Amino acid sequence: MTLLEKIIARAQSNRQRIVLPESLEERTLIAADKALADKLADIILIGAPAEIFALADKLGLKNIDKATIIDPATSPKTEEYAQLLFQLRQKKGMTIEKARELVLNPLYFGCLIIKSGDADGQISGALSTTGDTLRPALQIIKCAPGITCVSGAMLLVTDKPQYGEDGVLVVGDVAVTPVPDADQLAQIAVCTAQTAKSVAGFADPRVAMLSFSTKGSATHEVVDKVIAATAKAKELAPELKIDGELQADAALVPSVGAKKAPGSDIAGKANVLVFPSLEVGNIGYKLVQRLGGADAIGPILQGIARPVNDLSRGCSVDDIYKMVAITACQAMDAA
Repeated sequence: MTLLEKIIARAQSNRQRIVLPESLEERTLIAADKALADKLADIILIGAPAEIFALADKLGLKNIDKATIIDPATSPKTEEYAQLLFQLRQKKGMTIEKARELVLNPLYFGCLIIKSGDADGQISGALSTTGDTLRPALQIIKCAPGITCVSGAMLLVTDKPQYGEDGVLVVGDVAVTPVPDADQLAQIAVCTAQTAKSVAGFADPRVAMLSFSTKGSATHEVVDKVIAATAKAKELAPELKIDGELQADAALVPSVGAKKAPGSDIAGKANVLVFPSLEVGNIGYKLVQRLGGADAIGPILQGIARPVNDLSRGCSVDDIYKMVAITACQAMDAA
């Protein structure tokens, strides 16, 4: 069974309630239909039922009637959600009038459903920008306890079973925080290890904090940041198996790890890689993907109290379907 098949099977085993607020976007509705047919999740669509069913008929979809469809313009909970948004944001200047306006926005409405406990996760981005996806999530659902920054992980599935977890690696941050400080980098490490557990199914995440130095082989302020972040991550999650600073080969190759970092429990055995900056992470995973032929799945947003994921506006139906499964797996461990 492939990693993706395992993720799908886990989602099907414990169906979560996933909100798709961009219900009139064709790829999204087709993916929703497939997810419903496969019993991947209980899908909540935001929008006017007549418009959604008309588009479903046009596309020849047969399962949309199995979704829960909620129209913010007519829902009996709209005022309740507006009051909740007002309470959450009034210290930031939110008025009840503005809350009543924002609650009609499907991205806000979906996050308010989650905050109220009536849904487990949300996916958008086929139509919306990353900023539009993240803004209501951070204003309403907020970050997980002990976390102050959002980051993005990528699953890299390679044909090199000697590396990572039978060829699978989970890496971060590849999507959100450009230049994390030591505190943020520590949080990214903890969150990426959690993604490795909840999504990739790693029973034993082993985290390497990457740098161009291994255990003092080079000195620089950016190396110092990685060393400090490693210590902070151990404080945040004392049970976490983590080591740094390590070069990529020392993290992945047993013979190199034994030579460069003797005595390390992580060197040569890492299955989770934490990059020192977004620049390094984004370039690194794309090189592995394009030159190494790895299958890159993600990015998967992490650090939010309940999962909210962002799609590329160029995403395919299959991308959305996969993200429903991934978000469902995240939601199980966030419960």
